[in-house]
Amino acid sequence: MKQYLVTGYDYTDDGALQRRMDVRPHHLDGVRVLKENGNYVEGGAILNDEGNMIGSVMIMQFETEEALEAWKQNEPYITQKVWESVDVKPFKVAVVG
Repeated sequence: MKQYLVTGYDYTDDGALQRRMDVRPHHLDGVRVLKENGNYVEGGAILNDEGNMIGSVMIMQFETEEALEAWKQNEPYITQKVWESVDVKPFKVAVVG
């Protein structure tokens, strides 16, 4: 599977944090399915100096580019306007033995 580093940066409007918190349960439900399917490797929230969530980083893996695009089309943080921009880069998890 091809691995990717996905970085999502939240909108910065006044309602951005509340929108994130409202959508978060749906995002996490999707992450659970991704993990069960072997697509989710690791992830978490980017925090500002006050400790508020302002973005996300996820290490994902998919068999095809089409599968990656299908995930993006259905990701609640994208469809519900939590992430203003999403950066996807090829990635390789280091295996340290």
